[in-house]
Amino acid sequence: MTRRLLVEADGGSRGNPGIAAGGAVVVDLETDALLCEVGVYMGIASNNVAEYSGMIAGLEAAFDRDAEASVLVRLDSKLVVEQMSGRWKIKHPDMQVLARKAQALIAGRDVTFEWVPRLSNKRADAAANESMDLRESFRRDLDGGRD
Repeated sequence: MTRRLLVEADGGSRGNPGIAAGGAVVVDLETDALLCEVGVYMGIASNNVAEYSGMIAGLEAAFDRDAEASVLVRLDSKLVVEQMSGRWKIKHPDMQVLARKAQALIAGRDVTFEWVPRLSNKRADAAANESMDLRESFRRDLDGGRD
């Protein structure tokens, strides 16, 4: 049976552009165990670039945990969800680079994207804010559900 993982991802920028970071958490959908928290400090960047960076970091963490997992990615960025789902074009050059990186990461894998309201994305938002506050990236692999 294929393991099902959830990636909640977010990004933030204090100013747009401004101090920015992406954040993500990885959760085992069957047990609801929190497996990983990650923050990606960007320096000065736009909110959208931070959103993509948080999503990529979350996907990398999920596939590090289980390369064969089925992954549901939830973001509060309608732009990123629609672009990654192929429904909207990606016009900004920085986002095109990040989208290609994400597309290469998910190629041939079972990954779906879902938009959620901002209030439903608190854990990823907290990771992004922690990374901005620290002005550094971090990754915490947690014991929950370790194979």
